Amino acid sequence: MTTSIIFAAGEQHTQAGHPEHAGRMGTVRQFLEESGIMERVTVLEPAMATEEDLARVHSADQINLVRWVSERGGGMIGGDTYTTRGTFDAAKIAAGSACRAVESVVSGSADNAVALIRPPGHHASASSIEGFCLFNNIAIAARYAQTQLGIERIAIVDFDVHHGNGTQDIFYADNSVQFFSIHMFSHYFYPGSGRLQEDGVKQGAGYTINAPLPPGTGDRGYQAVFDEIVEPLLAQFQPDLILVSAGYDAHWRDPLAQMQLSLRGYAALTQRLIRYAGELCAGKIIFLLEGGYDLDVLGYGVLNLIHALLKDDDVLDPFGAAPQNEVDVSGLLIKVKQLHLLA
Repeated sequence: MTTSIIFAAGEQHTQAGHPEHAGRMGTVRQFLEESGIMERVTVLEPAMATEEDLARVHSADQINLVRWVSERGGGMIGGDTYTTRGTFDAAKIAAGSACRAVESVVSGSADNAVALIRPPGHHASASSIEGFCLFNNIAIAARYAQTQLGIERIAIVDFDVHHGNGTQDIFYADNSVQFFSIHMFSHYFYPGSGRLQEDGVKQGAGYTINAPLPPGTGDRGYQAVFDEIVEPLLAQFQPDLILVSAGYDAHWRDPLAQMQLSLRGYAALTQRLIRYAGELCAGKIIFLLEGGYDLDVLGYGVLNLIHALLKDDDVLDPFGAAPQNEVDVSGLLIKVKQLHLLA
């Protein structure tokens, strides 16, 4: 297998004390280099998205706001998302690098790819900035694939612990993009969207699939969602390409959530997605990094991901299973399957 990796660490976009900082990517790169796995992959040079690339997804006002605040030295946007003087360029490089990773797979120069990029993107909608996200990297990459690379049908699977509300909003009325979000849901947890009934509108009705899992869901629950919901609905949709918003903040050690996934559980999800891509779209799959705020978990998670893309059997999990029993999600799965006509 040929796996391409692209790093866009966004060092110029970082803020001390904030959970989403440049040290996240530094840790990931250190894990990969020390493992020796970098000798087995192709490293791509980062690329900067054009404003035309951004404008396929985002409003001119949103693009101009990020530019304006960055040019003036940075500041907060929307209450939870910081910017620095270098943020506009960092965000364009993250989005452009996502597009380059997709291009490497669609062109056939790589079998699969990983875009290790920041700032993250899945909370940014067509006209709003929130959740540490400026521009929606995965949505920009999807539109790039459709408009520039001839791809028609794209599936996006988001297993970040937070609902991918921005990605959902962008494609909510679109039947050319099937969007899955498997996330923690409770009345107090950000962003508060991603309910079961949010399943698309107009021609996009039924193409958004939310699995709003309760706190305490772990390996068995997540794997059941993939086996009983993601796999059959992907098979119905028959995508030409699969993109993944890969967040490692559903691990039981992560400080920002209360889920029970282990590193082995994450590896099992990754292996399933790679298998689905092999069965449905000639293996064409690209993983884009989103969240993950326990740095050691993040490093091991990405390392296990690359082992899986290379068809290795290695799964590294020094932390083991969650210390608490996971909750039962069978009732929720029945409701999801009924809504999407799988029951």
